[in-house]
Amino acid sequence: MASIAATGGLLFGFDTGVISGALPFIKNDLNIGESEVEDITTFAIIGAMFGALISGYLSDKLGRKRIILAAALIFLVGAITCGNANGVGGLMAARIFLGVGIGIASFATPLYLAEISPASIRGTLVSMFQLLITIGIFGAFLSDGAIADDANPSCWRNMFYVGTIPALVLLVGMFFLPESPRWLLSKGRDNEALKIMDKIEDPAVIAEEVNKMKSDIAQTKEEMSIAETFKQKWMFFPLMLAVLIMFFQQAVGINTVIYYGPSIFQKAGFESGEAAIMAQVSVGAVNVLFAIASLFLIDKLGRRKLFFLGMGGMVVTLLMIAYGFISLADDGANGQYLVVASMLLYIAFFAVSMGPLGWLIITEVFPTKVRGVGSSIGSLSNWGFNALIVWTFYKSIGAFTNAFDGKESYGTAGVFTMFAIIALIGIVWGYFFLPETKGKKLDEIENHWKNGGTPRTL
Repeated sequence: MASIAATGGLLFGFDTGVISGALPFIKNDLNIGESEVEDITTFAIIGAMFGALISGYLSDKLGRKRIILAAALIFLVGAITCGNANGVGGLMAARIFLGVGIGIASFATPLYLAEISPASIRGTLVSMFQLLITIGIFGAFLSDGAIADDANPSCWRNMFYVGTIPALVLLVGMFFLPESPRWLLSKGRDNEALKIMDKIEDPAVIAEEVNKMKSDIAQTKEEMSIAETFKQKWMFFPLMLAVLIMFFQQAVGINTVIYYGPSIFQKAGFESGEAAIMAQVSVGAVNVLFAIASLFLIDKLGRRKLFFLGMGGMVVTLLMIAYGFISLADDGANGQYLVVASMLLYIAFFAVSMGPLGWLIITEVFPTKVRGVGSSIGSLSNWGFNALIVWTFYKSIGAFTNAFDGKESYGTAGVFTMFAIIALIGIVWGYFFLPETKGKKLDEIENHWKNGGTPRTL
């Protein structure tokens, strides 16, 4: 059950990463500039923001299973329409539509996984979602690399069509899965919920789990609205943490590498699209390996240590990437290898720290009555900052290039130096404002905020 449902995470990752290898070929085939490349990329993120915004209401109204089925259908149709798109306008429209599916999957899949998992292995099965996102990104890079053909600029269409395969797995598979027992209980359908619990849970704990669910459902009905949440003075620190942890997660430039990696490698001296995509495959592999490593480290080291380890490593590696681009002007070969090596180290530091930390922190700092609102604010902040950074990447390179007398290598170096400075500011912010939530109970954290405590003193 979890393997089929978690395919939603794989599709999230695949449709996030597939654009990376497709862009160099789209640019040549449709004869477009970097501004339109930014638009095509960002439109999917805008669609994802909309999908994330509506998915909470719809999953409560229609059920988790139906909303995931809807996401699977969007992924299927979106992959076909992207591959079939005529011109830039058609591709942008298809990308927005596909983005809605990404946004829905980002909310509904981990929710469904949490609600159909036996209590004893819930954490492991929910973590499958985050892991499958990185595997989906890696899978997209691999399939892009296999399909890439410099002699055939329209090969990008086949890259999108590959997405129909996991979409069909999710669409067909979800028909055979049950509805979430928690959602059924919330609708008063106790008998149906108990039949499902009999199949997935240890009989000795079913009664206890059902009581827990009913208690959670009752508390959820007392949830504060967004307006009420902002009126509570003690909510300042949780809200600030939710927004700024997502700002620093995105503003260090991670998704410029995920979306624009092959184009960045071409700027670093990889002349062919095929070679640039193969360099991107190594980025995807490192991302998966260190995402797995983070599962073992996050509770062992704690949140703050992992944050400082990751952000410190990213400051150094981003400056190394910048230096690699500066050295391209003097010695192209050395600069090219330095960019690739530094990029791999940068991805490793991100995947082991800020990748999982952003999503974990927003689930821990909010009390039950505002967790839904708080998580939504954190999620929307993530998509919003993601869109802003991705949409301004080439514009920023252009601005720095003009400042350095038209030297594009220096312009690209300027952008990565900017990301390094943001990461350095993030370290200072984290020292004063990032709490250590390891081993803390949620009610303990809530009482800390209500008693006027600060993140540093938690």
